[in-house]
Amino acid sequence: MKYAHSLPDTPASQWQSLEDHLKNVAELAGTFASDFSSSSIAELLGLVHDIGKSRKSFERYLLHCNGLEDNHYDFSEHSHSGVGAYWLKENLKKSGFFFSYCVAGHHSGLTDKISLLSRYQKESSVSEEPDVKEWIASHEKEWKQIAEQITLPWQINEKDIAFWLRMLFSCLVDADFLDTEKFMSPERFSGRGRYPELSELSEKFFQFLDKKQNGAAKTEVNRIRAEIRHVCEKSAEKNPGIFSLTVPTGGGKTLSGMAFALLHAVKYHKKRIIYVIPYTSIIEQTSAILREIFGDENIVEHHSNFDTEKETLQSSLASENWDAPIIITTSVQFFESLYSSAPGKCRKLHNIANSVVILDEFQLLPVSLLTPCCDAINQLAEHYKTSFVLSTATQPGGSRLRNVTEIIPPEMNLFPRLKRVDVQFPEDLQYRNNWDDISGELCRYKQVLCIVNTRSDCRELWQKMPKGTIHLSALMCGTHRSEVIAEIKEKLNNNEEIRAIATSLVEAGVDIDFPVVYRAYTGLASVMQSAGRCNREGRLQKLGRTVVFIPPKASPVGEMRKAEDALTDILKSSKTCSLENPAVYPDFFQSYYKKCNDTGEVFEKLLVKNVRDESISFAEASEKFRMIDDKYSLPLIVYYGGNDALINELKYSKPNRILMRKLQRSTVNIPRTVMETFINAGMVKEYHPGIFIQSYPDELVLYDKNFGVNINFGQIDAEDLIC
Repeated sequence: MKYAHSLPDTPASQWQSLEDHLKNVAELAGTFASDFSSSSIAELLGLVHDIGKSRKSFERYLLHCNGLEDNHYDFSEHSHSGVGAYWLKENLKKSGFFFSYCVAGHHSGLTDKISLLSRYQKESSVSEEPDVKEWIASHEKEWKQIAEQITLPWQINEKDIAFWLRMLFSCLVDADFLDTEKFMSPERFSGRGRYPELSELSEKFFQFLDKKQNGAAKTEVNRIRAEIRHVCEKSAEKNPGIFSLTVPTGGGKTLSGMAFALLHAVKYHKKRIIYVIPYTSIIEQTSAILREIFGDENIVEHHSNFDTEKETLQSSLASENWDAPIIITTSVQFFESLYSSAPGKCRKLHNIANSVVILDEFQLLPVSLLTPCCDAINQLAEHYKTSFVLSTATQPGGSRLRNVTEIIPPEMNLFPRLKRVDVQFPEDLQYRNNWDDISGELCRYKQVLCIVNTRSDCRELWQKMPKGTIHLSALMCGTHRSEVIAEIKEKLNNNEEIRAIATSLVEAGVDIDFPVVYRAYTGLASVMQSAGRCNREGRLQKLGRTVVFIPPKASPVGEMRKAEDALTDILKSSKTCSLENPAVYPDFFQSYYKKCNDTGEVFEKLLVKNVRDESISFAEASEKFRMIDDKYSLPLIVYYGGNDALINELKYSKPNRILMRKLQRSTVNIPRTVMETFINAGMVKEYHPGIFIQSYPDELVLYDKNFGVNINFGQIDAEDLIC
């Protein structure tokens, strides 16, 4: 008898046999891959992935670990994950080498051709070990029969191979994880959820939506929102694919987009809805709405800002592989997983197949990664039964996505009909205002919001404002920001005096409604988003006022500066720029994208160019695909909101997942140079490798109750202080 897994203090007769494990994984992987017509190959991968466990050295290793081996155990090499990969390479000709990427990496991750070839020099000798050779001889007839039945799910070309292999890899590693867990930790496995069907959740949603709509004030804005909902529900019957939902800010995209997604999913038997939001800083509002509708038990949030008080064993397990009906996540988590090489991150990928994905604020995807992001969307839509809803007020346009269907017909004329704001652009694009002038203008208003481009600008302007002015930037931890946003909303609702200085983190996903908004000069999409914080509900008797001004200093060199330049091009060419003209946004993005670097060729080289030579650089592509570049910043855990006990526990005990998640909303990303200054001054200490914590709870020194981390202690360039 050969064994796959043992149990402590349990006789070998009760261990999991290798035969059972391989068959279980094969069956599960085949089921997972059925959504993209690849069951046979996934089943074969499952049958061979652990055949190296038939080695005598692995058998002795299990016995030794359980105290059943004699004292002369020689600790001989007993690796097992490469034997099945070697068999695939040797027996399935060229396709076998491709499939071997999945098996060889099911523990360590997808790698590249050079690493595989180097590894196979060892695996060839392992395959000749008597026990392994005997196992292969007694099973390979079945494997070859399955291999003969394998057909390509579609006419696959070079651009499809890497993505297909990653999806097969996902099926294999998730099946392996689940079967191992079922045997090793049956209590944990039993905690995995049994969720209601989307059709049942759909009934809850539309009951909520009907009640909300019937109780809404009879304003023109709400009448238009009802029209948008109706069009979305009707369009849900269209064939699966990529859809754009272009609705001006405040038009109710969140709920109308979900209405489309639910009806579309039910009609076409989709398994889940994945709601993707660009930033963790704006995810809470959408999460709160969806939790109110569907119930905490039916929502799985997979992002760093998740409130751990809402986490159950079921939701924790579902976040590993997204096996739940409604997932809320971030663009970072979604797209970095699609390009990851790590087994843990790839587990969930097969559950994106046959789903509906809502990409909220689609225009906020980083331009440098727009081509690989769009390539992934195209793959999922064309070959994996995934429908997409690209939800935005400023649809970028362009040709990177194929066969996009707009949900809102042009005759609805939404942009002029939903005009609630008069936007004033600067007449002289060369004249730079100073902060004293801007402060003076802001003080004329009882309620006003000013959005600036950098955190340093935010603090500098805030310091020139009267006492009581609110500051809001990413130098504040998540808990602090949430409290400030709640205070802003309360003062607005009570018609109290409220002036706020903020960075762009309030532009998307934060439902605040000021009568006047000032916006430092920036790209057109951001101007539109900022204007969406002005007269959002259309309650004013007249149009709201949004003023775009040239700030004292130019924006940092980079994408922000290029977005400004693209708006300047439009203003110089047309003299006017109407936000009510939807055609202006594709023109803006076309100009903007031309000015930015596109890494599409990099990923083409790594994942497509050398496919004919069986060479795919999975690991290098994974390393290069970073939506947030963390090379220049580090997370700092700060004292705030009564988290003293949690921080002290982390300081003097070993970090664990639950504790780190509880402290996630107490972190602020700090430039590395500033972190060094804080450490040298004794205000921060690296208590564990990579875990930096405020040394003592003195908010007046390191963390200020008004603006968060005190940047006076560091020499910080403007480039380090965006948002």
